[in-house]
Formats: sequence, C-alpha cells, structure tokens
Amino acid sequence: MITILPETTKNPITKIGLMAGVCWNGDTTDPEKNYKRGMDCILCEHGRTFEYPDVELVIDGYSARCIREWYTHIGGGPTRLQSSTRYVKWEGNNFADNFVIPPSVEKAKENEEAKTCLADFEKSFMNLIDSMEKAGVPKEDIAMFYPLGMKTKIVDKRNMRNLVEMSHQRLCTRAYWEYRKLMKDICSALSEYSEEWKWIVDNLMKPKCEVVGFCKEKKSCGRKPKLEDK
Repeated sequence: MITILPETTKNPITKIGLMAGVCWNGDTTDPEKNYKRGMDCILCEHGRTFEYPDVELVIDGYSARCIREWYTHIGGGPTRLQSSTRYVKWEGNNFADNFVIPPSVEKAKENEEAKTCLADFEKSFMNLIDSMEKAGVPKEDIAMFYPLGMKTKIVDKRNMRNLVEMSHQRLCTRAYWEYRKLMKDICSALSEYSEEWKWIVDNLMKPKCEVVGFCKEKKSCGRKPKLEDK
C-alpha cells in the first residue's frame, strides 16, 4: 500500500544538521556532528530546517476521496501524479477489487436489506461499465461515472515538515478513518526505511493533543483533557 522510494532522504536528522551547518559555518564533514546539530534543530523546533529531508512514495489502494483530502496538504511545495482515469483500464470484474469498502458498510451487510441493496448497486454499476465499453464509449468518458470510493494510485513528493505537521491533524481520532489509516501506514513504512526516520515517527509524528498536551477539538475523544479543563 505504501512504498518508500529510494530517492527519499535516508538520514533526515543528519541532513538537517548538514544544511544548518552550512549556514552556521560549522564542520559539515563529520556525520556525527551533523546528526547532533540536526537533533538540536529538531528539539529547538527550528521548523524551516525540517523542509530539507525529502519523502518520495507511492500511495496505492486508497480511495479517490481519501487522496482528494491528501491533496489539501499543500505546504512545502509537494508535487504528485495520480493514476489516470483516461488511460488506465478498469481492472477486473470484482467490485470489491476496485473500491474501498468502509468497515461500517461491511458491518451493514449483516442486515439482509442493506446487503441486497449493496449487491444491486454493485451489479448495476458493473453492468454500466460493461455496456458502455461494448458501446464504444472511451474510457475517459466512462470515468465520469466512477464514485469517490474507487481505489487509485499516486506518486507523491513532499518534505519532512509537511508530513510531520500533517500527522498532527490526521492521526487525531477525529480524522476520517481511511485517512488515519493512510497516515499510520506511512509512519510504519518510514519507520522501516531507516533508524533516523523511526526516531522522527516515534517522537514527532503524533496527534496534536500529544504535541500540545490538551485537546483542541470541539468534540473530544477524551484522550487528553480539554484546554478549559486543563
């Protein structure tokens, strides 16, 4: 689901210290000194330096709805390419293979009426795609009927600061379930990429209540006290 590309900065803390050292006329030839300087920048929250480590990744199998929300985090000059609805052919005949099914919908299938309605929708949708293809309608026009739940794939590039600040909002229990899962999957993939990324994920990429010590949400999950209570 998440693939960290080799172009991603392997040692982000050291990279931060290297960039800061250039501006401070420090010794940038020693990786240990760069690492220490990078940690100083992080602990002092010199956020501009966080923009130097790059993250390039493939995000695959999430809904178009979720990816549309991903696009709203535009700070730090990210860029991305998305799976084309003009040239990419619809794959398979199984509805579930091509759509993200929310847990609440899966649970609703226990109700016979809801299960029947969903099955009717799946059948009618697949029949629509099939009949349009047979009628010679171009894929780019058939794509107008695709719902937001359709799975998609993007190649994404952004910096560490953008991801860290995004995690504060999107790891919150108030965030939409699929986006929260996407954020957790990215954290897991980065943790496996290198030890320095694991430190960043463990210490910096967390819900905003963990960052400030209280809940800012109007409807709190109760994980942390509200500011007025604190």
